[in-house]
Amino acid sequence: MRLQFLLASLVLPLSSGFVTPNNGMTKTKTTTSTTSLSVKRMPIMMPTQEPMVPYRAPGSSYDQFIGLQSRQLRDRKLWIARYIDEEASNSIISSLLYLQSESDKEDIKLYLNIPGANLRPALAIYDVISELKADGVKIATTNIALCAGMGSLIAGAGTKGMRYSLPNARFLLQKTGMDQVFQGQATDIALEVRNIKKWNELMNVEISKVTGQSLERIDNDLKRDFYLSSEEAVRYGLIDEVLLPMPGKRTPPSDVVDLGSFQSGSEQKYQGEGAPPAEGQQQPGAPGQGMFSNGNDDDGPKIAKG
Repeated sequence: MRLQFLLASLVLPLSSGFVTPNNGMTKTKTTTSTTSLSVKRMPIMMPTQEPMVPYRAPGSSYDQFIGLQSRQLRDRKLWIARYIDEEASNSIISSLLYLQSESDKEDIKLYLNIPGANLRPALAIYDVISELKADGVKIATTNIALCAGMGSLIAGAGTKGMRYSLPNARFLLQKTGMDQVFQGQATDIALEVRNIKKWNELMNVEISKVTGQSLERIDNDLKRDFYLSSEEAVRYGLIDEVLLPMPGKRTPPSDVVDLGSFQSGSEQKYQGEGAPPAEGQQQPGAPGQGMFSNGNDDDGPKIAKG
């Protein structure tokens, strides 16, 4: 009996188990633990950082890599391709003011793809564009995809004659609502609704200035979402021109391939017609002629005769 307890005490630390007595008999129960490693494969994603392009600053002898948007900003091109909120409005306004400080004689080009905008931040951008135009800065706007809501007003705020759109771009004129969920007493909510209605009426006045349409027509059109194609936006007065691709200058290819005409000062000579030999090449029939001419007009391999 004592021997069994000694053996159990030796087995216990090795098996990491425990001993349970049962009717005077000793049983050893061993437990094993396994550790499983779980590997989670992350999906492959495109880089989210801004692309870097080479740029040589004026007066510099070497190139440096800068952000793509910064490089285009040096060419006075500003891309607005995001929802306009307070943060976007601050960034756009600061960029416009910087371009004006650089030069008030050169044009500013805005490329727009605005899916929507908050009322007050978008009106701030509209006011800055109007102020720059009053100072003599010409601003060109181009709708490349969609200008919705206040984005349509920004697209029409450019300098007259410089408001463009791509053929398949669209415009959406609509009234705006609350920028965010508003909570409070019923009187406070009524004041906010009255304020939003007042700002929408102000937006209709600005759209009337941009398009030349009457307030009655604009108010009637904006009762529901008012979509415009590029050509319809031109007729409505929102933009001035649709950018269409120029027709190809080359004629369509024909069945006969024209390799052009060979022009030179001397008459063209070909093989067998007494063409002048090239530099380093001997006259036909001269000693060492070898493989340059074999005296016949076949197309077989030219074999040098010894």
